[in-house]
Amino acid sequence: MKEFLGYHSEWNLGSPGGWDYQRVTQIIGKAIWNRLNEIRPMKIKLDFDHPLLFPINGFVEMLVEAHRSREGRNSGLIAVVAEEETLEDVTENKNLARRLNEIDGLSGALMAPQELEIYDGRVCWKGRAVSVIFMDFNTDVLLALHRRYDLSPVLQAVRERRVINPRGTEPINVKSMFEVITGPHRNKFHKEIVSRTPWTRQFYSRRTHSPGGEKINDLIEWTRSNWDELVLKPERGYSGKGVRVGQINKDPDEAIRLALKEENYIVQEKIPLALWAEEIPVLENEHVVMERCQTDFRCLMGHKGMFGFLGRYGGVPTNVGSGGGVQPLGVLDSDMPVREAVNRINESILSIKYDLLSEVDRMQKKMTLEHEFTYLLGPIKIALRPRVITTDQLNALENYCTKLWSDCLILEKMWLAGELDEIIKIEEEELEIARMHPWGGDPAIIASDGLFSFGAHPEG
Repeated sequence: MKEFLGYHSEWNLGSPGGWDYQRVTQIIGKAIWNRLNEIRPMKIKLDFDHPLLFPINGFVEMLVEAHRSREGRNSGLIAVVAEEETLEDVTENKNLARRLNEIDGLSGALMAPQELEIYDGRVCWKGRAVSVIFMDFNTDVLLALHRRYDLSPVLQAVRERRVINPRGTEPINVKSMFEVITGPHRNKFHKEIVSRTPWTRQFYSRRTHSPGGEKINDLIEWTRSNWDELVLKPERGYSGKGVRVGQINKDPDEAIRLALKEENYIVQEKIPLALWAEEIPVLENEHVVMERCQTDFRCLMGHKGMFGFLGRYGGVPTNVGSGGGVQPLGVLDSDMPVREAVNRINESILSIKYDLLSEVDRMQKKMTLEHEFTYLLGPIKIALRPRVITTDQLNALENYCTKLWSDCLILEKMWLAGELDEIIKIEEEELEIARMHPWGGDPAIIASDGLFSFGAHPEG
């Protein structure tokens, strides 16, 4: 299979994370793969070191380039700005600041936004001028913190176009944008992006059309009647908070009450669970068993193309913030289909005695702690086997990301032209911040969470 199957469930243009998790996952996953092959040789060649499996590299290059475009060859400070309560717990932000600090002529530092100051008219941190800021939170959080701390230095940095991602991405960084892509404007966008976008509608009492094009007189009642095939989620949620999924969450009335109470929800066509699932060996009650896990494939891209990926797995949702985990990725170098390779890997692992496999599991957990591989909930769990992908599929994903970036720019142009005023429900103060720095394709990191299959999803 040269292409890949499936859909994106959401995009993140505000402050996507996950750009460093795959690097650590690859290091641990490669060590575990080598140990498994010492115990039970699988005779499959997997490349754990492909550049696209380390998205942090492209992300850092983008930040450095943004600094150089402003400051030339002069030295400078790139600030990684995150909410104060996350500074100790989000390892990838600490790693990013450390990585930037190792670049000749540059410094990197992790800080809370209220630590920034104005000195001699420049945005500074501890008296040092800041050239570029990567901000690890969205504009609604920025506005709330500004009301608490007076973040005038941050707003000055926004006006000076020092903040990445540009705040101008925020109006189109809402899940309701999928209604634009799957509605009457669909012909403005690439056919592949439209075909990979699940039918989406803002959720309130309204008339509209179903995924099949039939008239809906009352979206709320239609949602109740068709709940098993739908998902309700906040337009601006993250980490799976507030998401309700048909069949997983059995009570449609509870889901609908929550959505109407909290407001600003979308209803979305549910992507078939089997399409974005894979069978993965796990240790359970002193046995090795196969477990059907949901898989998630985050594509990370910038203005020059694809940075790479984050492979996640777990339940529904797969978000690490909801208890999901990550999965190593291996590019298949053997002449066989993905499904055959995955079946062989699974069968080999299942044939290993529990005591030996539990030693491998302990090795994995030990490496996780050594790399401080943690998120807000603690150590991040890692799948025992890699997810397999082909070079042809990597090429198809690069093409997909190029189209997605282009279509996001179309969405921004529509917003600036006033064509999305009915869709975007953001308070005026936040929109004012967005207007300080329209995006227009400036350096940014965009994430697309893909519910994709590369050929190993369960059959039947």
